[in-house]
Amino acid sequence: MAANAKTQKRPGAQAPQKRPRRAVIEGVQPEIDCGRFPAKRVAGDLVAIEADIFTDGHDALAAVLRYRAPGDDDWQETPFQPLVNDRWRATFRPAELGQWHYTIQAWVDDVRTWRRDFEKRAAAGVVEAIDLQIGSELIQAAAGRASGPESEQLRRWADDLRGNLPLAERTVAALDPEMAALAERFPDRSQATDYGKELTLVVDRERARYSSWYELFPRSTGEHGQHGTFRSVEKRLPYIAGMGFDVLYLPPIHPIGASHRKGRNNALVAEPGEPGSPWAIGGEAGGHRAINPELGTVDDLRHLIQAAAGYGVELALDIAFQASPNHPYVQEHPTWFRRRPDGTIQYAENPPKKYEDIYPFEFASGEWRELWQELLGVVHYWIEQGVRIFRVDNPHTKPFAFWQWLIDALKAEHPEVIFLSEAFTRPKVMYRLAKLGFDQSYTYFAWRNAKWELIEYFTELTRTEVVEYFRPNLWPNTPDILTEQLQTGLRPVFLMRLILAATLSASYGIYGPAFELLEHQPRTPGSEEYLNSEKYQIRQWDLTRPESIADFIGLVNRIRRDNPALQANRSLRFHPIDNDQLIAYSKVSADGRNVVLTIVNLDPHYPESGWIDLDLSALGLRPDQSFSVVDLLTGEQFFWHGAHNFVMLNPQVLPAHVLAVRTQARDERDFEYYL
Repeated sequence: MAANAKTQKRPGAQAPQKRPRRAVIEGVQPEIDCGRFPAKRVAGDLVAIEADIFTDGHDALAAVLRYRAPGDDDWQETPFQPLVNDRWRATFRPAELGQWHYTIQAWVDDVRTWRRDFEKRAAAGVVEAIDLQIGSELIQAAAGRASGPESEQLRRWADDLRGNLPLAERTVAALDPEMAALAERFPDRSQATDYGKELTLVVDRERARYSSWYELFPRSTGEHGQHGTFRSVEKRLPYIAGMGFDVLYLPPIHPIGASHRKGRNNALVAEPGEPGSPWAIGGEAGGHRAINPELGTVDDLRHLIQAAAGYGVELALDIAFQASPNHPYVQEHPTWFRRRPDGTIQYAENPPKKYEDIYPFEFASGEWRELWQELLGVVHYWIEQGVRIFRVDNPHTKPFAFWQWLIDALKAEHPEVIFLSEAFTRPKVMYRLAKLGFDQSYTYFAWRNAKWELIEYFTELTRTEVVEYFRPNLWPNTPDILTEQLQTGLRPVFLMRLILAATLSASYGIYGPAFELLEHQPRTPGSEEYLNSEKYQIRQWDLTRPESIADFIGLVNRIRRDNPALQANRSLRFHPIDNDQLIAYSKVSADGRNVVLTIVNLDPHYPESGWIDLDLSALGLRPDQSFSVVDLLTGEQFFWHGAHNFVMLNPQVLPAHVLAVRTQARDERDFEYYL
């Protein structure tokens, strides 16, 4: 080859058209399903965003979290701080309800790189004039990106670095931390890496995270066998508020169909005068926008909402998107229902169970758009009446796309609205509904009895990505769920399940008065249905029965109210204890001031004892620290030292300790706090 031959271009890849970005952003958390769904928080929460941020070589990096409020086009920024192993964290505190957006930007920071290396050279005594010249040029460039007094200040600093002063004095000037901090405020971000996604965060009001629900059939609040009304429910409010509940949930309040009406104990044929199931919605008096006339009027409902608010209680209504054969929709919109080959409408089934009194909607009918708009209008109507919390019946039997569309539309206008998903189904389906927008969800808690089951399940709910979008609401019982354990009728069982529900989760509920009165008779052996279920008949409840645990429920709810640690789930930690009938777990408030340790005897028959090995770091304690624990249920105080401590619980007395962990330093800090 001739010496002056032209260099031949290698065929194939061409050089990038743009200068490559060197910073890498990976492993962002929270990021739900690659950013398709939002994470969830409550207004005022300190939101932590973490990511792996790194680059090639040894240059220093900088990164910012960019976030914006609902309806805001302008980004706010806060810097990331390095943790370990290229992991970074930034925080912000959203105050406004609605959907927030966030993303990340990172870049190689020449000023930080120079400053870091210069400090090393200065410490080793090997600074040269060229090092100061390099710094001067970088500071001069930063001055060009600044303005006003800050730009002038940076220019003077750059002049000092390249001036005629002795090298030692210029070195001191170069190490000025205030100047370095000022220069870092005006970095060169022309080659910054953008994460490439705008992630979302739904910010709800506090009740979406922390709530205590009480389910009540209004028709069973009347006196002397009479049908209850909204006015008679008002008379029950002092009792409900006295137990410390802040959400009163009413099953469907609409007219009930007469065709195929179910009778007492789910009999296929109702006797004259039997009220039927409230979930068979629709009759001569109307459908989903109407109220059962026996309960009262819309004005009575509004009055109940206002009266409940006076007790600090919110009203929650049931949303059940299904119809009785007598619903006006059946005649007015026959295409909204599925037809069988013989021309009849398909009723609801869960083989072998049949629900001839209920017609499901056909969400994929030819007129699906009209159906969806109508159902959206139904929820809008009850919001207009003052309702802000809805328990949704069987959402897993309706299309995911429908719920995402409906909840997004409603929350865009009413971000304060809360939806509880009643979906006892497969885990992935339950989680999908939560991702789509349901604020709270029923769980498998009612059927988790063994220690290993509880630990495994609640570790999944609180220590995996699930915690970012799924808020559990624990119910020991419902009108449809009388578990085998509750069927024993043992008082220790009811106390134990109550304490587990109220302390494992920030939100829980009971179906009453059945629960506090220890109702436990099943309809048939092996069934989870109540004998003489309120779903099919009016019940009269004697709230003064001596076996009532209403006072104990009130105590537990006061403990929840007074201890912020119990009002969230992220800090839940289980502690080993050498007895499979004893389970121990703790929660810590966000500010670290409030620490609650709960120990429960899962055996309702016999006293159980064991040695607990506390994770002291999870409790904010040192290994050698002495501390006291005060049982908030009884007022007893115990003095402990270190991780290894003895406990014993007799279920015939109380099946649990709910212990406030106290140290001298924490008590003094709390005293100052309350002052």
